[in-house]
Amino acid sequence: MAIRYEHIHTCKQSGARLGRLHTPHGVIETPIFMPVGTLATVKTMTPEELADIGSQIILSNTYHLWLRPGNELVKEAGGLHKFMNWDKPILTDSGGFQVFSLQNMRTIEEEGVHFRSHLDGSKLFLSPEKSMKIQHDLGADIIMSFDECAPIPATRDYVKNSLERTTRWAERGLEYHTKSGKDKTQALFGIVQGGEYPDLRKQSAKELTSLDFPGYSIGGLSVGEPKPLMYEMLEETVPYLPESKPRYLMGVGSPDALIEGVIRGIDMFDCVLPTRIARNGTCMTSNGRLVVKNKKYERDFTPLDPNCDCYTCKNYTRAYIRHLFKSNEILGARLTTYHNLYFLLNLMEDVRKAILNDSLLDFKEVFFEAYGLNKENPKNF
Repeated sequence: MAIRYEHIHTCKQSGARLGRLHTPHGVIETPIFMPVGTLATVKTMTPEELADIGSQIILSNTYHLWLRPGNELVKEAGGLHKFMNWDKPILTDSGGFQVFSLQNMRTIEEEGVHFRSHLDGSKLFLSPEKSMKIQHDLGADIIMSFDECAPIPATRDYVKNSLERTTRWAERGLEYHTKSGKDKTQALFGIVQGGEYPDLRKQSAKELTSLDFPGYSIGGLSVGEPKPLMYEMLEETVPYLPESKPRYLMGVGSPDALIEGVIRGIDMFDCVLPTRIARNGTCMTSNGRLVVKNKKYERDFTPLDPNCDCYTCKNYTRAYIRHLFKSNEILGARLTTYHNLYFLLNLMEDVRKAILNDSLLDFKEVFFEAYGLNKENPKNF
């Protein structure tokens, strides 16, 4: 297989696990958060900066790179790693989530999905085989099966039909992937669906694990449902996924959800949240959310987070960063993005240490209290 999961330790207090994921472009310490570089770039950040703050792997988007600049061009450049000058692991999603978010611009058929480009309205078609071909050209270490991401809420019949189609598409994608020989250098993950129905989550997990993918993603969560429901679905799903392979919860990036996900057995996470809110002047700090654009920070000459030792916090004040945002200066978004990513990557490093020390539940209690998550109206994202 292209990747190998190595189990290191299970936290005696929480049951969370510590591991290493061996990939063609390096070893990843898990559990891990993956910054999202949709168009072969994590917005405002250079690859060198990402490496400096501890990014072990980044995610890029199949749908967007297919449309612009095109998978053929990326292949000609030597693949995503060379194209964007990133020598560590890369994960690409299948394009399924983006296609299915175009609700009024798509038609789902057994063969695949017909839809219109969000850029120019041109007619496009994406199938499991086409998604595999694009991801092969992009050359990521870990790639995703083409799936249908059903919304929450949705009727049980709709979700059942959707997940069964996802299984059939997973089989087709896996066959194409294996016949191409790319399974030796790129690891294809299956994606568990099933909406908010525990029995359907179980069905999806069992069907996909029977196909023996090298890793498994949990999709269709973090799509607007309450967090307790997401945690419940994790508890209903993870026990049916093999302990010898990595588990990836897609689209989750708030500090509380990362910790809760790890406690429930998740190894990998990704989300645009830290970079997106940073560009709007919202920062994650050890004391909760901070909106640096607010007027109360106009004369605040302290760091974004006094407990943070990132480049931003060591060199710049809230007042200065607020000034940058109010002046529409790009540097403001760069500094807050740098900080937010550093904060989450550092959080995951602390989580890994807590697992190793068998103290993750104690760590959670202290972190949640400081972050404002143990109150009736928690600060949330």
